Amino acid sequence: MNFRSDNEVGAHPSVIAAVGKAFTSGAAFSYGADDWTHRVEARLRELFEKPDLVAFPVVTGTAANSLALACCSPPWGAIFCHPSSHIAAEETGAPEFFTSGARLFRIDGAGGKVDPVKLAEALAQPVYGVPHFAQPAAVSITQATECGTVYAPEEIAAIATSTHRHGLKLHMDGARFANALAYVGCSPAELSWKAGVDVLSFGATKNGVLAAEAVVFFKPELAQDFPFRSKRGGHLLSKMRLLSSQLDAYLTDGLWLENARHANAMARRLVAGLTPLKGTQLLYPVDAHEIFVVMPAHIHDALQAGGAKYHPWPSDRPGERAFRLVTAFDTDPDEVDRFLSIAKSA
Repeated sequence: MNFRSDNEVGAHPSVIAAVGKAFTSGAAFSYGADDWTHRVEARLRELFEKPDLVAFPVVTGTAANSLALACCSPPWGAIFCHPSSHIAAEETGAPEFFTSGARLFRIDGAGGKVDPVKLAEALAQPVYGVPHFAQPAAVSITQATECGTVYAPEEIAAIATSTHRHGLKLHMDGARFANALAYVGCSPAELSWKAGVDVLSFGATKNGVLAAEAVVFFKPELAQDFPFRSKRGGHLLSKMRLLSSQLDAYLTDGLWLENARHANAMARRLVAGLTPLKGTQLLYPVDAHEIFVVMPAHIHDALQAGGAKYHPWPSDRPGERAFRLVTAFDTDPDEVDRFLSIAKSA
């Protein structure tokens, strides 16, 4: 009953097998010139309905976000994001480091989403061309958000309108893009570039691969410096097929969405069993596969005694004990039911 994080689970057998095959089938070109890397870019072009899309595999989500933003902002730039976003709260200054000095400006909003009105107000400030101020360069949104909520295409479009009106670039941290897409049910294109996203950090590590992400540029001109930034930042792998073979398997036969749908379904199963219990309350809507819930002490204590694993989470209201539960591509329905049985008994 491990619901601590989708970072703690293993990898899908198909992904593991693909990596093994990539390294037992003979020599291959290095530094991304291999067949697997070319095939991943082709798959992404087809998936996103964007024949001129440019994509680069990297090892971590932090690298994907930071390198992507470095292609969108000069060192004197301003990047607007939600206070709870990974780039603002959990990447140890990596975006600032990779951009050589760009500043992050926090724009709050309910449920982990950037408020479009507050963003529009911030972008309308008379700082453009004034050397005393960081120059607005990019906006970054997270999909799904750090609160487990999901931006609908029209919400992305509203943010993109303000962003592009002022000549800024829109970046999406899609560490859990698959789970968001499984929830919305539209096409990948409709949830990204057709809604106004310029560059996407396409996540896979949290959804069944060993360790691989992709930076996807919907505007190829933004990718011009990426190979140099990637090499300088230590993310141009000699044996790039180590990453690309994972992504190739991930994108084959819809595995990436199948994994996400299962994780989302297990979250729904947990919510359906938890919310009727007296004293429980959701902090945010459960759009994807992260659950933020207030639980009475006696239920929490019983679950802990039964071996359940999940993280405590801050609540805005004093005295409440809130927790985060995260399901994954391999969450066992029987483990969900055992968790719920303990909670109901308590």
